[in-house]
Amino acid sequence: MNFHILTLFPEMVSNGLNTSIIGRAVNAGLLSIEAVNIRDYAFNKHQSVDDYPYGGGAGMLMQAEPVYLAHEAVAKKILGRTGGTDSRRIRTVYLSPQGSVFDQKMAEDLAQEEDLILLCGHYEGIDERVLEEVVTDFVSIGDYVLTGGELPAMVMVDAISRLVPGVLHNDVSAEFESFQDNLLEYPQYSRPEEWHGKKVPPVLLSGHHANIEKWRREQSIIRTYERRPDLLERCELTDKEKKWFRKWLEENMKCQ
Repeated sequence: MNFHILTLFPEMVSNGLNTSIIGRAVNAGLLSIEAVNIRDYAFNKHQSVDDYPYGGGAGMLMQAEPVYLAHEAVAKKILGRTGGTDSRRIRTVYLSPQGSVFDQKMAEDLAQEEDLILLCGHYEGIDERVLEEVVTDFVSIGDYVLTGGELPAMVMVDAISRLVPGVLHNDVSAEFESFQDNLLEYPQYSRPEEWHGKKVPPVLLSGHHANIEKWRREQSIIRTYERRPDLLERCELTDKEKKWFRKWLEENMKCQ
């Protein structure tokens, strides 16, 4: 999969994504991450890409033309490689607090793309006209404001890359971690069997795989209820699980 990140701070993006699992995947040729400096497409000797917004207001606004030229340069390379003819069909994400909130389902959707362009805003944002022309998706990583889109872009690259075949040594782990089926991940334990007086749950030492999977599923349901009840409302439980969960709730309500 190929990520193309349009940014004013290419070093920030490159340094942040050149380590650990993502860095190894890039070296193995499973991913490519291109950080494109929007300033390279500025049309003045000072390489400035911002100006005051019409109508007044605090701060500066990124101008349309440098962003457009940077996008077109990347799109041209993509179309030349893929044989496509329409740059508007290339998935282009603008990182903005006004966008849809990024989640695991969106990561799974975007992981199906061969090429993904991520546009990082800065200052007070980007001229609306170029957004209308090149952006296909407006995405937010949460309901708060950051100084730029670089950190959100890095978060998205990390989450999406984990779903690309071969990036994780154990591909099964990408399928069964947090947010699978809208459930949080179950508790996990490693050696030693007892630490600070706390023991590993006996079922995990039993070697009985069916019982272990049942315990893990139940623990995922409990953890989601306790930490993210909003997710549990969207989770599809079996009739047997619903019956067990009602009983668990009744028992735990009595203990409170």
